[in-house]
Amino acid sequence: MKRRIATVLLCLGALCAQAQTPASDLAALSQIQQGMTSKRVSSFDKTGGNDDFLRIEKDEKKIVFDVKGAGIINHIWITMAPEPGALNRNDIIIRMYWDGKAEPSVVSPIGPFFGQGWGESYEFNSLPLIAGPDRGKGLVSYFSMPFANGAKIEIENQTGRPIDNFYYYVDYVAMNKLPANAGRFHSWYNKQLAGSAGEGGENEWGILGKTGYNTTGKDNYLFADIKGKGHFVGVNYYVHCPTPVWYGEGDDMIYIDGSPSPTLHGTGTEDYFNTAFCPKNIFQHAYYGYPRVNNDMGWLGRTHLYRFHITDPLYFDKSFKFTIEHGHNNVLTLDLASVAYWYQSEATAVPPIPGKEARAPKPLINIGDFHRWRNEWRKSKGNDPQLWGN
Repeated sequence: MKRRIATVLLCLGALCAQAQTPASDLAALSQIQQGMTSKRVSSFDKTGGNDDFLRIEKDEKKIVFDVKGAGIINHIWITMAPEPGALNRNDIIIRMYWDGKAEPSVVSPIGPFFGQGWGESYEFNSLPLIAGPDRGKGLVSYFSMPFANGAKIEIENQTGRPIDNFYYYVDYVAMNKLPANAGRFHSWYNKQLAGSAGEGGENEWGILGKTGYNTTGKDNYLFADIKGKGHFVGVNYYVHCPTPVWYGEGDDMIYIDGSPSPTLHGTGTEDYFNTAFCPKNIFQHAYYGYPRVNNDMGWLGRTHLYRFHITDPLYFDKSFKFTIEHGHNNVLTLDLASVAYWYQSEATAVPPIPGKEARAPKPLINIGDFHRWRNEWRKSKGNDPQLWGN
């Protein structure tokens, strides 16, 4: 009886101790951890001087992080010189390898990975990824990246010129053993000039006639096509629209565990990204936003959208395919790029990414282009002086 009472008291004590610890991230910071040591790999000058950077030559691949054993990367900071106008961050590739695997689980141009599209530079502020002041020069990740048997990060310079100064920190926690169920971080870049799939032309908003129907998801743009068990945690989406018409009527269609029809079917691009009614203003939240918007007529130009599933991950047991229409029924020609982020139960190779030429962004369309198009239309109508345009 005494042993039974003592057991009950121990259990009650444990429950009380649990009840006294609030369930919050700040409360978790107060918990003393066992078997963890904070470590860092950085570009500091090992001579004791102030040349705290690496030089990465044209076409060179350089390993910037290579550690053994188990641990979790919890912070990455990178900056580079020269600035983006002279050094295209769309042509610097970052790869991450976990657990001694020969193929990377992360492959992306470094700019789009950190929320910088088209080789541009601007400030981006989310919970897991940041491009900080001044004008997005400091690239930061707070994604947790566990590994059980070593980790490696590689930088490849495809810019056609040297990276004169590559500065970085990779902070991690070395551990004897990873926590149970620790997933492996994955990320993949995609790029596509998505063309108009319908016979009726670029018929958005029914401007050219009756709109069609998309019941199969055929010709949708692909964010990710994953095999295995895990959860999807977010996407950076870079849209370049060559027309003033709204680019975002396309629905998100997500297929989980081999379902032939969408398991999750949304109502429009801006709706998936937590906004509404064709926004065109800069807005940045920890989980979603628009850090770069077009400044041209209508929705002509470049827009960067992001959403991170921090409190609402999308779970899958066997497979996960995330697609989105480019315009309703895929009627719009759009220059699209994206970086998807997810965790899997084990490190898995991601598909190859498009090459340098395929990644190159389409040029901006300007007032002169519109005027030339108008001139060709007038010529096709005999240059009648009364032609107006509507």
